[in-house]
Amino acid sequence: MTQVHFTLETEEIQSLIEHSVKDDTAKSILKMVFHQVMEQERTDYLQVDDYERSGNRVSQRNGYYERELTTRVGTLDLKVPRTRDGKFSPDIFERYQRNEKALLASMVEMYVSGVSTRKVSQIVEELCGKTVSKSFVSSLTKQLDPLVSEWQNRILSDTKYPFLMIDVLYIKVREDHRVLSKSCHIALGITEEGEREIIGFMIQNGESVETWTTFFEYLKQRGLSGTQLVISDAHPGLVTAIRQSFAGLSWQRCQVHFMRNILETIPEKESKPFRDSLKAVFRFTNIDLARAAKDQLLQAYEGKKKYQKACEKLDRGFEDAFQYAVMEQVHSRLKSTNLIERLNQEVRRREKTIRIFPNVASANRLVGAVLMDKHEEWISSSRKYIQF
Repeated sequence: MTQVHFTLETEEIQSLIEHSVKDDTAKSILKMVFHQVMEQERTDYLQVDDYERSGNRVSQRNGYYERELTTRVGTLDLKVPRTRDGKFSPDIFERYQRNEKALLASMVEMYVSGVSTRKVSQIVEELCGKTVSKSFVSSLTKQLDPLVSEWQNRILSDTKYPFLMIDVLYIKVREDHRVLSKSCHIALGITEEGEREIIGFMIQNGESVETWTTFFEYLKQRGLSGTQLVISDAHPGLVTAIRQSFAGLSWQRCQVHFMRNILETIPEKESKPFRDSLKAVFRFTNIDLARAAKDQLLQAYEGKKKYQKACEKLDRGFEDAFQYAVMEQVHSRLKSTNLIERLNQEVRRREKTIRIFPNVASANRLVGAVLMDKHEEWISSSRKYIQF
């Protein structure tokens, strides 16, 4: 880098201090320093001083152009010297452009963290005196699109995922001047080493056999393989799509959702003994003990009309809710979708400041960025989700 030597006259600095507003003093001094540095850099590039004639001249001076530079003391309006050949560029910008990039990166990070575009513009103005519009923040965040798309469509064939956990999250999106509810399908994979990964998401119109089948085909086209167990709730369209798309695999019904569905059918009063017995059934990880506890519960409440529907639900859905327990290795963390439910809460926390996305692209951008962030956190952790 060019070494520049210059001097600042004490009288110049004193004059600046006396005639500048207190908060602008540092900015004024820094502008003067930058201007002197850039003038010297141009002279060194041309290899001649002002009005000097020399055979070593590279080009000619060609006035100035205006440029903003964001620094720690605020945004500076600079007059940047230029040359007739157009090849000169002050090296000083190379040092300070990192600050500008850091500022832009911070703006994107604030957006991903759930800060609204309006709030981002306010924060930037308060921190560095630079005014940015909401539209600028929105355009800036579009830089996330290729990163999200690449991650969203990455190849999965290099890793096997014995366990697949899936769920859907609903968000509001503005479309054709209407506010519509959109479904965001999300899939987590547990690897053969017991590590958790977010392997895919897709925003669609609702939760049906067709939308889930489309989502599963998207995962398989990217190379999803090695799956032995699919964990989810019991939404009819989802269950049908699982059985069609993953024929020959086991389906684990989320025990938390299943227990909640059973308890919804019993009376609130005087039902504590039934509730306790039901919870005891789901505490077993040994399938034989669980079956025995289930049968005992059904016998105890046989003929009791208030509990008939609950007992029928339990008996009908029991085997699907204990598929994890009949596998070669039993892992209790696979009996529910708690992991993906917590992930949904994290996404919800970030998007609640948006409330209504202006379009599907913006929804895909934010949800994708949040999921990417969580995915990186998981794969960089030394802790495994399950131990083989």
